[in-house]
Amino acid sequence: MVTEKDLEAALDLVRADAAGPVAGVFGPASVTWQIDREAVNFLGAGRALLLQLAHPWVAAAIAEHSKTLADPIGRFHRTFDIVFAMVFGSLDRALLSSWQLHRRHSMIVGEMPETVGPFAVGSRYCANDIPSLRWVHATLVETALMAHDLVLPQLSVDERERYWSESRMYGALFGLTGDDLPSDWSGFAAYTAAMAQSETLTVSPAAREIAAQIFGGARPWLRPPRWYRALTARLLPERLRAGFGFELDERDKRAAENALIWIRRVYPKLPDRLRYVGPYQEAQARLRGELEPDWMTRCLNRVWIGRPQMDVRGKG
Repeated sequence: MVTEKDLEAALDLVRADAAGPVAGVFGPASVTWQIDREAVNFLGAGRALLLQLAHPWVAAAIAEHSKTLADPIGRFHRTFDIVFAMVFGSLDRALLSSWQLHRRHSMIVGEMPETVGPFAVGSRYCANDIPSLRWVHATLVETALMAHDLVLPQLSVDERERYWSESRMYGALFGLTGDDLPSDWSGFAAYTAAMAQSETLTVSPAAREIAAQIFGGARPWLRPPRWYRALTARLLPERLRAGFGFELDERDKRAAENALIWIRRVYPKLPDRLRYVGPYQEAQARLRGELEPDWMTRCLNRVWIGRPQMDVRGKG
């Protein structure tokens, strides 16, 4: 389990290698900024969520401790607020988000309500468990790149290695050390492939219920469109797709493919102000010495993180 002492040691390494106090952990020259600034990465958000739910401990924790179903938009904003602050925030803001995430996770403990895969009924789960954190981190890293490559030119081999090297530092913000993560991209790819086939990922009844509520439309006004549900299902490993009960008929496949054709045609032509997420644009303004983001960036921030600015509201 990642303790406070472990996290502090990991963050010392982040401080030593960070781009700078203003540029933050990664900075404008990083592949991470190049990938994560793209709004099109939202195409993979459903996949990342379902892969996380496929881990029985994660599903149990969300079912028992999260307000996802009662407040799905709030959950979306809280998640992206943490992620974008780590990636695009100043160094202080990124470190603060790291501590906030750790402290939130420290309160998420419990027991498995039933046996699922290798996890026995009554076994203890903790959100700061290293294998669970490693899997959540992996879903975010892999899915962001997968969504990027669906629409935009794929990264070169060297860029992919740089992306993973930077992702190891991103993992340090979760409290994961170099020993907890694969050393290179091929090792990471082997890890995710092995996890996709392992019993560790077993879709529990709780995971199916949460997925059905989100994608099936318990709240019709929040139901994802057919093409998005189909694309999400298509991006899942077949075994997990079946576990969640997603079926892809020809109509679904056509809906997803037609949407991708349209997105690939239109998205690259969008102006940067619409194409790049608000927190990235705020980071660029910060680098220019602007004290506050402009009105458009504030509006985009409200969409992505639920508030107008990635302000620092305390100390880690």
